[in-house]
Amino acid sequence: MLFSSITFLYYFLPIVLILYFAAPKSLKNVVLLLVSLFFYAWGEPKCIFLMLGTIALNYVFGILIEKAKTKQAKKIYLAISVIGTLSGLLYFKYAGFFVENFAAITGMSHLSLNIALPIGISFYTFQILSYSVDVYRGEVPAQKNIITLATYIALFPQLIAGPIVRYKDVAAQLVKRSHSFESAAYGIRRFIVGLGKKVLIANTLGELCQAFYATQDTSVMFYWLFAVCFTLQIYFDFSGYSDMAIGLGKIFGFDFLENFRYPFISKSLSEFWRRWHISLGSWFRDYVYFPMGGSRVKKPKLIFNLFVVWFLTGFWHGAEWNFVLWGLFFSVFLTLEKLFLTKPLEKSKIIARIYTLFFIIISFMIFSGNNAQEAFTRVGGLFGAGGIPLASAEALYQLRNYGVLVAIAIVGATPLPSKAYQYLKSKKTTSFFADIAEIIILLLILISVTAFLADGSFNPFLYFRF
Repeated sequence: MLFSSITFLYYFLPIVLILYFAAPKSLKNVVLLLVSLFFYAWGEPKCIFLMLGTIALNYVFGILIEKAKTKQAKKIYLAISVIGTLSGLLYFKYAGFFVENFAAITGMSHLSLNIALPIGISFYTFQILSYSVDVYRGEVPAQKNIITLATYIALFPQLIAGPIVRYKDVAAQLVKRSHSFESAAYGIRRFIVGLGKKVLIANTLGELCQAFYATQDTSVMFYWLFAVCFTLQIYFDFSGYSDMAIGLGKIFGFDFLENFRYPFISKSLSEFWRRWHISLGSWFRDYVYFPMGGSRVKKPKLIFNLFVVWFLTGFWHGAEWNFVLWGLFFSVFLTLEKLFLTKPLEKSKIIARIYTLFFIIISFMIFSGNNAQEAFTRVGGLFGAGGIPLASAEALYQLRNYGVLVAIAIVGATPLPSKAYQYLKSKKTTSFFADIAEIIILLLILISVTAFLADGSFNPFLYFRF
């Protein structure tokens, strides 16, 4: 079930809110768990048993890790829980990739697997791994109530596409959380803004991207237009979903951490990754990079550490070589920044921002491909590879159609709208009008989204693919 669907907005969510707030405090987690399982089973009825099995495994081994008397026993229990948890992800997401590549190397072309990827498995696997590792480290106590642990993993606002919420960040709220009109109002506002970002901006940019995929009238201009639109589509699609998740969490009394902080204003690729998909970047930092020694190691080990982390980051996004190349692309530039580029980039903010935006766009052209060959073709197209013309009738047509939207998206990806609103709020003469304008804009967004969805417009969620 998509957040950006009529079924969710006008049937599922209102019923859930009534059930949740009508339930006594002792049963609120039970209600959340049951509706979350229904939410997941709506699109993945069979795969719900995989998630429940993963929860049961980590519930048992979390307690065993905590009760173990020796460090060796704790390590054994942790290893079993990690291997058991990762086995589902490895099979469903990567088995086909490994078999296909083995077949390509050996010439056994008849070998192939057609395995459906359970939605959300990449996200909930990392969440439950963080729980087991934190119990092992002694950072959180093992959860003795399986309903509470299952609620944490299955919680529908962040179940299928993140952000990756760590158990230690919401452990107290799972047991006791407060609700208020102020928090609910903020959650509603945040949800509607995210919904607008997803449906009105990301989906519409996606229509242009679909036109690019379908056309034979390619040009350098069209490749760059596609590159900018795809980059913005990914941002508004995923940050919009994160906004919706954070808003829903707030309504139900949870404080999920921010997942995006205006990444396109970054002055380096390192800063970009501190602002983009923050929950994933911090997960790899705390559970892979730091345990390997982080940056406090000699240069050869630092290079190796960055290679491993970014190889895994790329591979996490998908079982295709273009995702691996995308991760390694960042590993090269982040290594260069750590070793050589930090001081030069600090000398000129303008050059730093141009450098960052240029390589972000290149990286997402790699990301956009369905395989490595397509990724190379698209990157080459940006620079006229293959003798394609500088401009084309199709590119000019699409630019006329989508130019205003692209401009709005570019401005919307910066802090400027938020700063303008805060400025108006800070002035006595305009504060009242800012509040009224906010209500009107939110209502218009909701009405417009409903119209788009009722019309059956283009409405995928890109990160379901990953």
